[in-house]
Amino acid sequence: MTTLQLPASDIQMVLLIFVRVLAIFMSIPMFNSRHLPVVFKAGFAMAVSLLLFPLLGLTAVPLADNLFILAIGVASEVLLGLSIGMFVRLVFTGVQLAGQLAGYQMGMALANVLDPATSTQVSLIAQFYNLFAVLIFISINAHYWFLNALVDSFRLVPPFGFHLSASLMDSLIRMSANIFSIGIRAGAPVIAALLITSVTLGLLARTTPQMNIFFVAMPIKICIGLVMIMISLPHLASFLGQLFGGLTETIMGVLHSVK
Repeated sequence: MTTLQLPASDIQMVLLIFVRVLAIFMSIPMFNSRHLPVVFKAGFAMAVSLLLFPLLGLTAVPLADNLFILAIGVASEVLLGLSIGMFVRLVFTGVQLAGQLAGYQMGMALANVLDPATSTQVSLIAQFYNLFAVLIFISINAHYWFLNALVDSFRLVPPFGFHLSASLMDSLIRMSANIFSIGIRAGAPVIAALLITSVTLGLLARTTPQMNIFFVAMPIKICIGLVMIMISLPHLASFLGQLFGGLTETIMGVLHSVK
């Protein structure tokens, strides 16, 4: 009977690769849905890890002497994987914020749907922006860029090579602050048009008090908002393309700072 014998160091390497890949997949928007079974996520991450192990050609890491050292290595891989996935997640959060702002101004804040990723109620317009961002992410092959960044992360920061630095925390804080900038820039045409509409309706309410402005404002804002969303989709697609294009450079900069 043929038996397969693997060195313990290779098993340790596959384990560390699997932990980082699983942490990334659990944090990016496309795979963090609660409706995806955990077994599927773990199995997919293990399949990717087994494919990456012979392709990376990493130098064998000495076998950990005790469980404490191995636990430190696993924790560092989890932290690095979550950090990489968080940068992608924050971009989609900013786009979703643009939809939230537009939805509130249109008066559709109560029109909520269930977000399958987080199992929470989100605005209908915010969910539309989020799905549109996912489509743009896939259509421009940004997922291939992300997979390349995943492979480069092991070459720049091999297992047991992660060092927590202040630059990583600084990058996460700056990216978190950029959520509001991304939200305003992504929804700028719709937000500006609805703001002008609100000012115009306010002036009409002052000049013609006989008009029931609350009865008229709701359908006008919804119509103008939907029209502006339709008109601004090319702008949003171009903006998201630039945003996703610079995401790889951001991740590479973070990896250089923690190696």
